[in-house]
Amino acid sequence: MSSIEAVSRQPTDSHPAPDTTNALLQVDGLSIDFATAHGWANVVNDVSFDIGQHEILGLVGESGSGKTVTGLSILGLVPMPPGRLAKGNVWFGQRDLLQLSERERRDIRGNDISMIFQEPMTSLNPAFTIGDQISETVRRHRGGSRHAARRRAIEVLDLVGIPKAEKRVNDYPHEFSGGMRQRAMIAMALSCEPKLLLADEPTTALDVTIQAQILELLASMRDEIGMSILMITHDLGVVAEICDRVVVMYAGEVVERAPAPALFETPTMPYTEGLLSAMPQLGPAHGKLASIPGHTPEPWNMPAGCRFHPRCPYGKPKCTERPIELRSTGPEQRSRCIRSEEIELRGIK
Repeated sequence: MSSIEAVSRQPTDSHPAPDTTNALLQVDGLSIDFATAHGWANVVNDVSFDIGQHEILGLVGESGSGKTVTGLSILGLVPMPPGRLAKGNVWFGQRDLLQLSERERRDIRGNDISMIFQEPMTSLNPAFTIGDQISETVRRHRGGSRHAARRRAIEVLDLVGIPKAEKRVNDYPHEFSGGMRQRAMIAMALSCEPKLLLADEPTTALDVTIQAQILELLASMRDEIGMSILMITHDLGVVAEICDRVVVMYAGEVVERAPAPALFETPTMPYTEGLLSAMPQLGPAHGKLASIPGHTPEPWNMPAGCRFHPRCPYGKPKCTERPIELRSTGPEQRSRCIRSEEIELRGIK
């Protein structure tokens, strides 16, 4: 039995499978704890969202907001221990990924669901060539000969813009630059044409020209093979470029959900306004970039009530009285702010 299976099955087993007619993936009430010197600390708290067929969903937040842990949890990649599943379900079709055996999850990883990791150097095996590592993924899920798998490796390396792919397929990870290693990771993730791609900061190590090419590639893969994408990023410029809807996380919680145009034009959560105001923008100079004062709270020392209120310019005593629920603030838009109807937040037109 895998470690994720061994913890907290009771809260999740009784939930009926949701209607997945329009959703490829549904995350339902996901909560993840980590063991710390202060005891169990909640790092992802009751997170829920869905990803539609052929949709690109942005998962946004500062470092420490819980977005990467959420992405890793979908594929059962959070080490347990020190982590544990407190509650929740992740539905992929009619299957709860959190209740599958490790063997069943391995059949899904890299095939139906692939992930681009944030640190390509630690994700690639330095003892094997780039081509061997991509070929292994192809043969594991598609079968076929070594020659066919190698040919597919060359195809996807060329697809992500690796020059002279038929030669570079024989190189080891240390012979690639940081940006090229990131593109190799993207090539591996796309090699089996997955239904869902989890992309954790996929353009971080790339210069702006290659970044634009990779975003264009991901968008084209969505159109050509119907792939859905969960784009995990802190870069709202990437979100504006490629995402259909956005989920904003802060201190382990979802604090706003909205279609991308609505989020940029009319945010309803002060934290979202802070993120938008910190974006560099074209046009006349307006002095220094804005910033959000303070820092993300430690997971073992969360503030009472709204977790953002110590940093919020609109905070009132009532914000600390009780936990704030995610509630509707407009068509397809939800916010975790009890003052969303009282305050007018600035967006980007």
